[in-house]
Amino acid sequence: MIDPASRRIALATGLTYHLLDWPAADGVAADAPPFVLVHGFTDLARGWDDVARELVAHGRVIAPDLRGHGDSDWIGAGGYYHFFDYVVDLDEVITRTAGARPIVLVGHSMGGSICGYWAGMRPDRVRALVLIEGLGPPDASGNGLPLRTASWSDAWRAARGRVRTMPSLDAAAARLRAHDPLLDEAVARRLAGHGTRVVDGGLAWKHDPLHATMGPYPYRLDVAEQFWRRVACPVLCIDGEQSRMNLADDERARRRAVFARCSHAVVPGAGHAVPRHAPAEVARLIAEHAATSPAG
Repeated sequence: MIDPASRRIALATGLTYHLLDWPAADGVAADAPPFVLVHGFTDLARGWDDVARELVAHGRVIAPDLRGHGDSDWIGAGGYYHFFDYVVDLDEVITRTAGARPIVLVGHSMGGSICGYWAGMRPDRVRALVLIEGLGPPDASGNGLPLRTASWSDAWRAARGRVRTMPSLDAAAARLRAHDPLLDEAVARRLAGHGTRVVDGGLAWKHDPLHATMGPYPYRLDVAEQFWRRVACPVLCIDGEQSRMNLADDERARRRAVFARCSHAVVPGAGHAVPRHAPAEVARLIAEHAATSPAG
């Protein structure tokens, strides 16, 4: 089993990112495209462990902790986690780790939205794109901006002081399973170990509590579609059969149709956290999609 290197890279934004870097297994062609795996909301790079260890048979694997998650830096005083900040960070992470080589880009949930934007921003840099439950939330571009901004302002004042402690690793693992009943107990404990930090009173999650606030800018489908239309590579959308955090079937199909070349797979027995519930199947689908996506 190949273990990842743990790396830290300073970005032009002033933040330092942590990432995991798994070398390709022996015998993999030197020109094989690297896989870049982007986690979802309040998750971390270690959430890809089991998928990455399958994918190294096909190439190098890179998984960053997004800003304010895992072991990457939190934003400083007065800053906020606006969505396109993640896209700019990813742009530099990919350039610094993969250079100008075309990559296989994989995103789960929020990470899928980030990857969809980046693939449209840099269409010549992506050989294959995989979006796992990653076609975005419902469109929210209505007329609710004044109330949304007021809620954001109110939430900001409380966010930094909202550190919810857990007494033990077992309690943290139990909380993960309470939110995700399909999560294996051993996996939950391992993720709890990677995803918590020691604080007064016990353990707290590593992600910045500011993520618990709803930002001022709503999700706009018309904006996402501008990026999706520019994606030149083949796209694979993966859904969990038992997901409760997904769009209606007809809306997902409508969004998939925006991409020039898009296929779809459903993983039986998996919920929203498909990479945690069925890592071997997810890795198989990714590798197969990458292998059938033409270079250049």
